[in-house]
Amino acid sequence: MEDQKGIRINKYLSEAGVCSRREADRALEAGQVCIGGRVAVPGDRVQQHDIVYYKGTPVSKEEERILIAFHKPRGVVCTTSKKEGVNIVDYIGYPKRIYPVGRLDKESTGLILLTNDGDIVNKMMRSGNRHEKEYVVTVNREITDTFIVKMSGGVPILDTVTRPCKVWQTGAREFHIILTQGLNRQIRRMCESLGYRVTALKRLRIMNICLGNLKEGTYRDVTDEEWKELQRLIRHSSNETVRSGDGEKYKNNRNSGNGKKRNGRK
Repeated sequence: MEDQKGIRINKYLSEAGVCSRREADRALEAGQVCIGGRVAVPGDRVQQHDIVYYKGTPVSKEEERILIAFHKPRGVVCTTSKKEGVNIVDYIGYPKRIYPVGRLDKESTGLILLTNDGDIVNKMMRSGNRHEKEYVVTVNREITDTFIVKMSGGVPILDTVTRPCKVWQTGAREFHIILTQGLNRQIRRMCESLGYRVTALKRLRIMNICLGNLKEGTYRDVTDEEWKELQRLIRHSSNETVRSGDGEKYKNNRNSGNGKKRNGRK
């Protein structure tokens, strides 16, 4: 039935490795996508014979599934935009079109995945799917038991309270944290809410894929074993936006932050 009716244009661009569905929707709204000789609009479908243009460049679906693990250095920006001085795609220089699965902010380091499969991106990163991401964090002063308890129990930021999470201390000023959501600069904001400042933040794991001893600034292909386990973990995950379950609204009178963007940065 999908073949008879065609593929939705945002899904087509995502599966072609051009961008995520969300980015495709933005490009459609900006009039940057064409099907044949006409400007495409959200909801359009691509038929087998159609030629699609993204920002003036013809697009063809990539049959090969690509998923790589990259150790992001500080200063690299997780975007495909050429406007950024050091964007992640240009930094890696991969020979085929790929884009990042979620984000790490410019000052953070560690594991980030890149792919040409938009469906994987959606299923892995949707907050409602509650998939784990693990980080090691260093802060500017000594950690207390109270800090650990409050971090793990939920912290008021961005007009919500973060989900309970796993937190354990590994040094005088260092702790590990496992999140199942991706609020904007979440870990940094959580620490700031409790009177701490993050001085170093590294992501160690996304679901079953670990950073391990991958050298900073280098990447590797995800192994067949990792891919099979990842497929098992996302088998029942939604690839649509999930708005519920991102945290309870913070109903006290205290100020819980001014920003409201939620883009998966830590």
